Amino acid sequence: MKPDISLRPRFPDWAGRNFRLLAASAFVTGLGASGAMVASAFAVLQAGGGGTDIGLVAAARTVPLVVFLLIGGAVADRLPRHRVMVAANCLNAVSQGLFAVLVLTGRAEIWHMAVLSALGGTGQAFFAPANEGMLLSTVESAHASRAFAVFRLGVNGANVGGAALAGALVAFAGPGWVLAVDATCFAVAAGLRALLRVSPAALRDPAERRGSLLGDLRDGWREVASRRWLWGIVVQFSVVNAVITAAESVYGPLVAREHLGGAGPWGAALAAFGAGNLLGGLLMLRWRPRRMLLAGVLCVFPFSLPAAALALALPVPLLAGAMLVAGMSIEVFGVAWMMALHQEIPEDKLSRVAAYDWFGSVSMIPIGAALAGPAADTFGLYGALWGCAGLTVLLTGGVLTLPEVRRLRRVDEPEGGRTVARGGQPTPKEPSGGIGEGTASVS
Repeated sequence: MKPDISLRPRFPDWAGRNFRLLAASAFVTGLGASGAMVASAFAVLQAGGGGTDIGLVAAARTVPLVVFLLIGGAVADRLPRHRVMVAANCLNAVSQGLFAVLVLTGRAEIWHMAVLSALGGTGQAFFAPANEGMLLSTVESAHASRAFAVFRLGVNGANVGGAALAGALVAFAGPGWVLAVDATCFAVAAGLRALLRVSPAALRDPAERRGSLLGDLRDGWREVASRRWLWGIVVQFSVVNAVITAAESVYGPLVAREHLGGAGPWGAALAAFGAGNLLGGLLMLRWRPRRMLLAGVLCVFPFSLPAAALALALPVPLLAGAMLVAGMSIEVFGVAWMMALHQEIPEDKLSRVAAYDWFGSVSMIPIGAALAGPAADTFGLYGALWGCAGLTVLLTGGVLTLPEVRRLRRVDEPEGGRTVARGGQPTPKEPSGGIGEGTASVS
């Protein structure tokens, strides 16, 4: 027998074609999008704008994201999810391409940037629920933890690398070229996602799509409202995300300027946070907590460490350590949360539930950013930071009082030669059409 000298890469059995396409496209868009965040701010400054204008352009992206998220979730559960994702990527590619052209030709004005950022936020509102629903429906329960950890490792690696490369490219060639790279990344990702294979039998029956979009939204809300663990954690993170964003985007740079030595040390602390994300992902490749929500929610407590470290004005090494632990904890929670959604939510409602989750996660962030300054004026900078840490701890303790959070268990353990799959329904140990076969089930 001749030895196998094929250079074709070998993938684990669970990493089917659809999963590889989703992971690769997410890595590509992560590289571009993280760089675009840096480039858009410098593009505003290059056009003669200031801090208020940077905030305006950022808000222009966030507002339509919040407004259209729930509609995007309903649409993604009515249509093939991969087509929604491709359409959203195309919209982002066009908007970022126009943004790049205007900046490169020196014709960009603040209102141009705000409008194009709003188009980008609209695309994200339709993309995010479809992407989450597609990913969750593509993974078998027995491999969910590992698959989600690998997926998030790729995204976090792209975010860290993209931001670093963008800083160098902005300095060397200007923000317009970074925006052009982002547009290209969206176009490449759209091509990759167009290759996803979806069985016709997996698509939602046309008769089920005759109801109104509002009816679909109500149906999705019933799924959320009927699960205390779900709406409890969504409410928790609507506040936690807002206060963490305020601490890191507003208060952190101020403390760094006053006590840490400026932007350099603060950048090192943020890099430690990114490193923690990667370490947390590596941990979740092997750890599959039996009580996944309990493990995940317990890991929300360390989210308060960066705010507390800033409130104490700790030296940079200790602040970096706090950021590292918080970054690891976020990944543990993120994978545990995806496992819970994958197991407990009916497949045909995944995108709508994901939309409500996203809505809760981002809707309070602009309010938190807007209130950060007044809070610091009222309570003092360090008092506001202690408030951020305290709210995180208080809300996390409150969520742990819910019995469903403490008791929810993984149900994918082998049972008599069969594996319990999504929603606790038994399926054959060697299913056909699963992730190892390169197909996905899409509503």
